[in-house]
Amino acid sequence: MEAPYLPLPDLLKHLRDSAGMTQQQVAEGLCAITGTCTITRFEVGRWEQGRVRPTSWLPALAEVLNADLEVLKSAPDRPGKKTRTGKVPAAPYTVPSDEVEQVSEVLRRTFLQRGIAAAVVPAMRLHDDPRVIQALNVVGNDHLGGIVDGLGELIDHYAQTICALPPADVYDELLTVRSYASGLLDHIGHAPLRKDLVLATGSLSHLLAVAACDMGEHAAARVWCSDAERRSREARHPELEAWAALTKAMIAWYQGQPRQSATLSARGREVVQEGTVVYAKLAAQEMRAAAMAGDVDGMTRARRQAGKAIAALPPGTPTTGALSISLSEDPPYTATSLLFVGRYREAVTATNRVIEIVYQPEARQRGEHPSGYARSLLILGLAQAGLGRLDESVAAGHAALSGSRPAWPTMVLAEKLDKVLAQQFASAEQTAEYHAYYLEAINASAVRQPQLPRAAKDRG
Repeated sequence: MEAPYLPLPDLLKHLRDSAGMTQQQVAEGLCAITGTCTITRFEVGRWEQGRVRPTSWLPALAEVLNADLEVLKSAPDRPGKKTRTGKVPAAPYTVPSDEVEQVSEVLRRTFLQRGIAAAVVPAMRLHDDPRVIQALNVVGNDHLGGIVDGLGELIDHYAQTICALPPADVYDELLTVRSYASGLLDHIGHAPLRKDLVLATGSLSHLLAVAACDMGEHAAARVWCSDAERRSREARHPELEAWAALTKAMIAWYQGQPRQSATLSARGREVVQEGTVVYAKLAAQEMRAAAMAGDVDGMTRARRQAGKAIAALPPGTPTTGALSISLSEDPPYTATSLLFVGRYREAVTATNRVIEIVYQPEARQRGEHPSGYARSLLILGLAQAGLGRLDESVAAGHAALSGSRPAWPTMVLAEKLDKVLAQQFASAEQTAEYHAYYLEAINASAVRQPQLPRAAKDRG
């Protein structure tokens, strides 16, 4: 197909439109050609937005779009586009690919902060596109062992910060590192450290699923969960599969599908042992799924199970980050569960207790748990609304929306509070003020707003 001289993002969209294809069809074509299952229309959209240059995917894109590969390679970025280093690349595109620059900068920033020496990794083929990944920080003289250790450092870093960083930004960085790890797997064959590298790749896939969930990109999140589950089985590390099950269960819950959420949580507990963080969180997720479904007896049983699972956790259990659990007097999600079964006064007490223990002022000043804190405030606001306390409810809602990270799950609860206030306090000035603030928060974010089920709203 003849292509005009356009910046690459615009050129890709032009070629796709000319071929009469959707972004989903392009993604499916790429998966069929390359044999991968982790490209979704979400990645295609980001390429067309100019957020990431798909250098390693250009040969496959040329085939799917029936375009000249050399034309795609020579297409410049949009004028004025800045790299993560703040430099504007020249046109036509002559600087190293975004992926190389992102790997270099992410690794340099993460590792050098820890005082780990830097080294250069030899050139290797990633997705059949040979290039040098520069400035990869490694430990020791054994490059493969050092790279695996380095990826572990990155996984620990993102597990700690993913809940505080903007989800779109962290998704870009994780996708770059995940692509590098996948290419390395293809390169090393059956080396002794392959199992460790498989596990690292799966862990990166799970973190990508968490970031995609926070953006409301559920199809992409499920794809990454499936990849994490596959890697988990290959590495014989069931905890990773259980974490992926938890992410899928949470998506189902926020989409208003409590029975599916409970089923996914129960399946996740079947593959992992008690005494692990993920087992306890899966039990807690079953509890709030039962509550959303109106199953008070099921909620009570799951609450006992979650308490027992938390009691079995070893000393030193992580309490911050994506792979952690909040240790207060109640299992996680207790306040949410009480809210959904109409026990508003108990929900207020439980939420205040969580805020006091988990989200202390010094933690908030350090920027920890912004999304979790916002969701707790919204649960508090919903419970206060259930008690008829308009001022307290609106104050909690305003505080939640004033945060710096309006993730999709947060906005689902914010929408629910907006609906509840409109139902119970329709003529109040405070209701109108919250509604305006809520709309402003939606417009300031790219998060979609799925609906909670009618039964849950009626109980709110």
